[in-house]
Amino acid sequence: MKVIYEDNHIIVVSKTASEIVQGDKTGDTPLSELVKHYLKEKYNKPGNVFIGVTHRLDRPVSGLVVFAKTSKALARLNEMFKNGDVHKTYWAIVKNCPQETEATLEHYLVRNEKQNKSYAYDREKPGAKKAILHYKLIGHSDNYFLLEVDLKTGRHHQIRCQLAKIGCPIKGDLKYGFPRSNPDGSICLHARRVSFIHPVSKELIELEAPLPEGNLWKGFQS
Repeated sequence: MKVIYEDNHIIVVSKTASEIVQGDKTGDTPLSELVKHYLKEKYNKPGNVFIGVTHRLDRPVSGLVVFAKTSKALARLNEMFKNGDVHKTYWAIVKNCPQETEATLEHYLVRNEKQNKSYAYDREKPGAKKAILHYKLIGHSDNYFLLEVDLKTGRHHQIRCQLAKIGCPIKGDLKYGFPRSNPDGSICLHARRVSFIHPVSKELIELEAPLPEGNLWKGFQS
């Protein structure tokens, strides 16, 4: 965890691929608790520290996560995420070059709770949710391609599922069809940038996460 931005109302951190945002059945310490501990130590606070979870990143995904430090900020950020007022940009490394170097993808996603997996369809299905993203090819190496993805909707495993649907599963993502896992259990999907109007001060906040460690992310040419 690396703190990217902090003020009286919000704190934004860059998570590693091994960290979970909220507690789950693994029992591992979630990022929300690590942030609480950080704030308690930094400000020498007695008692409980308030941290509100405004959104999630899948465990194997790295990058920016926004937390609220006050209940007022949490309520407003929740509304902003719901209305699509928080703009998130991801970087994804894929093995196959997409047919188009830039395109908007629209699919209908059906979530399978038992499998913890979503399935993408070209036409509407019962229980499906419309999923929209825009991607563009921004770099390549000898073996891989780097895509920048702008999310227009926030669906379960949306980027992973939609890129796999067009034949471009993300490197390391066994669940969505990539043949091999990454040694550290990550997938090559990174929440690179976030921008939004601050829920209290109304200033424009634009933040960028550092790239994950390792030569793979740094070996791309534009």
